[in-house]
Amino acid sequence: MNTNPSQFPLTLAIISLISWTFVLGGHAEAQLYVSDQNTGIIGKYDQVTGAAINASLVTGLNSPQGLALAGNSLFVANFFDNTVGKYDATTGVAINANFITGLSTPVGFALSGNNLFVDNLSGSIGVYNATTGAAINAALVTGLNTPQGIALAGNRLLVSTSGDFVVSEYDATTGALVNASFIANAGGGTLAIAGNSVFVADVNASTIREFDLLTGAVITANFITGLSGPFGIAVFNNELFETNLGGPGTGSVGKYDADTGATINAGFITGLNQPIGIAVVPEPATWMALCAGLGLLLGRRSRRPLS
Repeated sequence: MNTNPSQFPLTLAIISLISWTFVLGGHAEAQLYVSDQNTGIIGKYDQVTGAAINASLVTGLNSPQGLALAGNSLFVANFFDNTVGKYDATTGVAINANFITGLSTPVGFALSGNNLFVDNLSGSIGVYNATTGAAINAALVTGLNTPQGIALAGNRLLVSTSGDFVVSEYDATTGALVNASFIANAGGGTLAIAGNSVFVADVNASTIREFDLLTGAVITANFITGLSGPFGIAVFNNELFETNLGGPGTGSVGKYDADTGATINAGFITGLNQPIGIAVVPEPATWMALCAGLGLLLGRRSRRPLS
């Protein structure tokens, strides 16, 4: 009998996850946060139905872009103000509207523990303390060609650049370049990691592409097609949500199967102006029950083993 104590936390996480998934009827509940750059609004929506919980949770922003959540804190990249704001994710009240300043056209985030990575469209990535906003390394990676999106996989920092349509790989601790063209012809948009797949939005081709997280190889070049300016991507509970820029009143959020790309609801949320960023977080009522198994729940079913 194997009594390796290192297996116990994983076993407990699986038991907790299975138990609460059963109680919740097969899936966890969550909330979606969507930024609309034209109206300067962050809206909050139900992940299951798409119904607005608060369509104007945060207002008066200056071209809000990417979003990130840590506990009950909502981080917002304010493009024209060159700041990151921090807000209460439940009430929308500002915790610190100028949480991080002195940036250069910030567009997105990646979060690891208490480290908040900020993507500046001007060509750099900095890392900051998510509690205090203090710079850990404001110039972790520099000289990028219009970085549109970043994501973390362990200590791997993946960066999607629209200037050369590649996804590059860096060491998340040192900022050292690992592979300048980890994924070629990726599309140049924002990206998301789920299971062992990397999803990249190609706004020009109106598609979302899927690549292998380990090798960078193409899994499905046109994983989701027929979109209208796809930009932000978020994955939760085996569902992929993406924002469509559209135009005034025609922007939307679509919902798709993260394994197959099949449409669940192409018009999941409609009537937006120009939605950019999207983030998803479990509802507060289920958060404590899911925290032990959250890493398992957020990742979709892998198509091949991670070896």
